[in-house]
Amino acid sequence: MTSRNQIDRSSGTPFTRREFVSTATTAAIAPLIITRSSSAQAADTLRVGLVGCGGRGTGAAAQALNADPGVQLWALGDMFDDRLQKSLENLKKHAPERINVPAERQFLGFDAYQQVIDSGIDVVLLATPPHFRPMQIKAAVEAGLHIFAEKPMAVDAPGVRSVLHSAEIAKQKQLSLMSGFCWRYNFPERAMFEQIHNGAIGDIVSIHTTYHTGPLGTNPRQDGWSDMEFQLRNWVHFCWLSGDHIVEQACHAVDWNNWAMKGRMPTRATALGGRQMREGPATGNIYDHFTVIYDYEDGVRTFHTCRQMPNCSYDNTCYLMGTKGTCSMNPWAPKHVIKGDTPWRYDGPRSNMYQIEHDELFAAIRRGAPINDGTWMANSTMMSILGRMAAYSGQTITWDDAFNSTEDLSPAAYEMGDLPFPPVPEPGQPSPIATDTIS
Repeated sequence: MTSRNQIDRSSGTPFTRREFVSTATTAAIAPLIITRSSSAQAADTLRVGLVGCGGRGTGAAAQALNADPGVQLWALGDMFDDRLQKSLENLKKHAPERINVPAERQFLGFDAYQQVIDSGIDVVLLATPPHFRPMQIKAAVEAGLHIFAEKPMAVDAPGVRSVLHSAEIAKQKQLSLMSGFCWRYNFPERAMFEQIHNGAIGDIVSIHTTYHTGPLGTNPRQDGWSDMEFQLRNWVHFCWLSGDHIVEQACHAVDWNNWAMKGRMPTRATALGGRQMREGPATGNIYDHFTVIYDYEDGVRTFHTCRQMPNCSYDNTCYLMGTKGTCSMNPWAPKHVIKGDTPWRYDGPRSNMYQIEHDELFAAIRRGAPINDGTWMANSTMMSILGRMAAYSGQTITWDDAFNSTEDLSPAAYEMGDLPFPPVPEPGQPSPIATDTIS
């Protein structure tokens, strides 16, 4: 997209999906960017661009500024100017001397991400709705940038496959690709999963992960908002943008399952889910509860439950059952306890996991020793998508069928105009966002 002092194309000629994705491949300055990025560890200043100026994106930018004294915020991109300006105002309070984002490097609209990438940065922070993550990661890798990408990594299987491909290219180019699965970088969880992997509870027999919480906020429709703007401003409630809350939020708990199983994927999933308590158009078309059963080739069965319902009990715990003991982990309590043949309780240091991520990312860039979370971050996202697909369809779905699905949640065009309101999927019934396009 254009900068703030130019014409905003998002209100003019629409982008098709093909045109939108192809903008990531047409930058003629890519060799120059790759050269700059490859020498980033030796530079005094690391120029950072933020794409997605909501609360999480603004937080990530602040943590990047905290992580390295040579970080300079260079460019901002968002769909909407009000969010960009609020983010910029907050970041100027945080580190005013290292905010260098004049109007010509404030970009708006559907291709703001490409303009940020092309603005002369070394590192990009991607925190837009996850629908856009695959195309943005692709563009950043092609431009030779180091990347921090918020979770989840996609909302459908084609997006996951794209991210896996980009992750391989990032390895070849020696680029860091860090995920926003922040618990992977938290000291207590690292210590606990090290115990599990070293056999503290023996062979894992079963796992139950939970993410029981309340609903997220909504933005009532304002005069002048198109269908597209209304959905973008309520993106967590629309499946095409968020992947549903099992993908957008509860993927953290699904990732604990993946972490415990050392990256081994299930063979199939069966799931229940529905929409019982959400009301009003701003709550979109997503469910408010899921239960997923993941089956593994060796007979291990794991379970995930999540809900976003008001006035209900909260739980965000990982329960692991093994042949020699059990483990219970609630990182918010905090509580990390193993019972059985090898009792253990975490009593080490606590950390700000969001800050630790950026500390380690920028240290890796300085050392020239890139971090690449690509495979596991994509697979944890795909596990969450598999659970959603099984719940929406009411069918048991294999990993291979889900991973190879051609189901694409993208709109027909990226434009601020009319956009049909997606229906709520009904298990057992044909649905445009269930499994009817699985190949």
